[in-house]
Amino acid sequence: MAAFVVVGLAGSVLSAAAQEKVTVGVLRFVSSGGLFLAVEKGYFKDEGLDVELKFFEAAQPIALAVVSGDTEFGVTAFTAGFYNLAGKGALKVIAAQAREKKGYEGNLVLASNAAYEKGLTSLDKLSGKSVGITQVGSSFHYQMGQIAAANGFALKSVELKPLQSLPNMVASIKSGQVDAIIIAPHLAKPLVASGEAKLIGRVSDVTEYQFGGLFTSTKMITEKRATVEKFVRAYQKGAADYAKAFLAKDASGNIAYAPDSDATAALVAKHVYPSEESVQAAAKVKGAAFFVDEKARLDVADILTQVQWLKDEGLVDASVDAKSILDLSFIDGHINAN
Repeated sequence: MAAFVVVGLAGSVLSAAAQEKVTVGVLRFVSSGGLFLAVEKGYFKDEGLDVELKFFEAAQPIALAVVSGDTEFGVTAFTAGFYNLAGKGALKVIAAQAREKKGYEGNLVLASNAAYEKGLTSLDKLSGKSVGITQVGSSFHYQMGQIAAANGFALKSVELKPLQSLPNMVASIKSGQVDAIIIAPHLAKPLVASGEAKLIGRVSDVTEYQFGGLFTSTKMITEKRATVEKFVRAYQKGAADYAKAFLAKDASGNIAYAPDSDATAALVAKHVYPSEESVQAAAKVKGAAFFVDEKARLDVADILTQVQWLKDEGLVDASVDAKSILDLSFIDGHINAN
């Protein structure tokens, strides 16, 4: 029996030693739920990867972390800064994160109580108002541009206030320092429920677009392609579980949650709401689930559209070749890729 114990312990040590350590930069967003599920369900471990999640407060620093080698992968929203780095050959987008898609939850537009009382009750009234964003060129900046175009006013008529982080955005709308913000539903809904802000619109009602993605360094692909392949396989399994749990619809077009959706939401909630009671947090996850492609496929044409818009705004260098920042070889069947 002692011999069996020794052999068993030795096997455990070898198994642990065989795990390759990789780090992923990410925000505590429900839209990254596929990544969290792949961690929680052991899909990365099955591929021989020991994945450490490193949490940030804004998207752009994640891109910088991947370029510097502080993390091997990043999962977050696309920004002008990201596209500029990728355009220089430093980064490659290899899979999808979330998309804004009609009929599904997405980023919400909130008005401060003071601005709402003064008439800011809908998206078409944002002209002349101040809107808090994380950074110039962020996904929130891009979304504000799409809202302006859809409602017939110039983006330059809106005062965009870069606040550098999500907590700062939340604080600014609560205090009335800005008239409005665009923010993820898991952060927006508690503000509305508590009466600290007012909901005036949904981005997914205005536009559909590829919100974010999974990316890595060009060096990682060149030197450790097998590791990237393993990571993507596990990541896809997490995306499939996320889509099955939260996104299926019935004949009436309503979300039809899977039997295990509560348990799946609880796993995501461990990373989105780490300090909250599990049942309550899981319910919040279900109510804030972005659309995620079940195979983590990118909407390629939309990424090209984003880059062109950012070029037109002077936020992405004109020399950036949008197609060159994508490596579509890790996943088959990307959307609108021709």
